[in-house]
Amino acid sequence: MITKSSSRKQIIIPMETNNVERVMAQSNMHIANINRLLKDIKSKISADYICSDNKRVVIITNKVTTFSDLNVVEKYMKELNNVDSNNIMSSRLPQSKSYLKILGIPYFIEDTNLSVTLNIIERVIKSTHIFDDIVLASQSRVIKTSPKFDMAVVWVNI
Repeated sequence: MITKSSSRKQIIIPMETNNVERVMAQSNMHIANINRLLKDIKSKISADYICSDNKRVVIITNKVTTFSDLNVVEKYMKELNNVDSNNIMSSRLPQSKSYLKILGIPYFIEDTNLSVTLNIIERVIKSTHIFDDIVLASQSRVIKTSPKFDMAVVWVNI
């Protein structure tokens, strides 16, 4: 996935936490290797730096990437020796730069003291027909509207 971040662009590669840690341990070397591979295919894209959260590696680039650039980066990531390539999901370009704000969701699961989690939200999104053929551009966010109310707001980037 690629999402806009001010004037820079991102390639987001979902993967398991242990893979993320391995990639980040040698991020400077990976940036140099990715830039060499992009230069080899005469791409005008260059990778500036790598950052992460627990579930994905984010590669910041100087311009919006093409599918061929994306494929080069994905192939490089899957061929790393210390990374389990079976747990790297395919990166994609976003379909749009839109978001959806969902209101009126109970923050706590009915008859429990457990709050709504991202896993629950993502399962509901995947099973809802209005989200057919839509790719999430980034991780959804769930926030409680107020300490006094049992209501949540969900932000979904599509």
